[in-house]
Parts: sequence; C-alpha cells; structure tokens
Amino acid sequence: MIVYNARRIWVTGANNGLGLALVESLLGQGHWVAASGKHGEALDALAVRHGRRLLLLPWQLHEEQQAAQAGQLICHAWCALDGLILNAGTCNYLPADVADSELFEAIVTSNQLAGEYCLAHALPLLANGDSPQVMAVFSRYSALQLYAPTQPSAGWNNMPKWLREQRQALQAQGVALTVVGPQSFKAPVTSAQAIPDAWTPQSAAEELLRRWPQNDPELVLEALDPASLWPLPTGR
Repeated sequence: MIVYNARRIWVTGANNGLGLALVESLLGQGHWVAASGKHGEALDALAVRHGRRLLLLPWQLHEEQQAAQAGQLICHAWCALDGLILNAGTCNYLPADVADSELFEAIVTSNQLAGEYCLAHALPLLANGDSPQVMAVFSRYSALQLYAPTQPSAGWNNMPKWLREQRQALQAQGVALTVVGPQSFKAPVTSAQAIPDAWTPQSAAEELLRRWPQNDPELVLEALDPASLWPLPTGR
C-alpha cells in the first residue's frame, strides 16, 4: 500500500490491548510505525506482514537507557517523527513480583518515568517532523494522583497534570498535545457527562485515530472495562 500522506509514529505499550490495536490500525492506514512492546506472536506477525514499515523497539521505557536507545533507532531509520502515542496505561513496566497492595502505585510511577523519558528523547525527532503531534492515553489507574489525593494535583504526583504542564513548551516547538483519559472529578475537562462505554481495543483505537488530526487538547475516554484496553499481568 502506498500512502502519500503516510506519517512516522512511535507507539508505546504496543504488545497488547489498546497499544497493539493502535499499531494495527496505523499500519492498516499505511503509516510507518515504531512499536515499543514486549515482543510476542502478535507483534512478530505484524513485522512479517508489514516489513520495514514496522520498526520494533526496546520496550522497558521506564529505564532511561532503553528509551534513549529507542530514540536512536528511530533516528537511524527515519531521522524524524510525526507522532508519539504514549499508551500511558500500560502494565508493561511492572516488576513480576509487585504486590497487589502496590499495583496501582507501580502503574502510575512506572508510566510516569516512561512518559518523561520517551518525550525527552522524542522531542528532537518531532522537531524534524511534519505537523508533529503527541497523544497520551491514560487509564483510570494511570491517571490516579499519588501520595496526597486530598491536595491539588501537580506534576510531581499526577502524570496527566505533568503532561499538561509541558503543553506550552511543546506548542512553542510546534508540537500539538492531546491528553486522553477518564474524566477527572477534581478538575473536569468538559461539562458534558462522560458515560463509560464498552470500548474494545479496536474501537477505541479507531476513534482515537479518527479524532487525533483535530488536535483536541483534551479527550475523555471512559471504559467500562479498563483491563480490556490495558490488560493486567497474567494471574491478576
């Protein structure tokens, strides 16, 4: 397939759920995709089918060295990025032995590290891209505020807030930011009632990619079953 407006997009958390569906949809539309996700049968099959249009990258992005390596591989392959999708609800970064009592904190903190590292290493590539965009997609769990839930949210205790704090600097570099997540009870982004829907990974991916070109600063995604979009580790 030849797509004359094909874009170069990095997707994280790409081994299952919403992340994998985003990769599949983007490839189906003819784009070039860099995917950070645990390598498995699904990603390997896509790599065989799509060849050089799918670039498989390191996936433990909460480790800065792996995020830096991912950025270097994209640079060598394409020299630029047009889009970065932070699938920021992913459970890829959880240690195998995390206790149930520490699960949600681990999801938040590991995704925040990965998001910060990925954005830092993607920015020079986005600066060379065409109408560059960033989209960060949060689950109900990864959007949680840590440590002081009764206090105002801030970048140090809430990843959606941290990303919004980057918006002005990103805009100054010509990079549009869309934050996607559940409606916040403390700081709602719309007055409309957000009703949870029975999103599948495929339907959510298709809707997000349909809306992304509009560069909405905020999108609300309420899922009846967050684990269908961001599967928890096996056995939980």
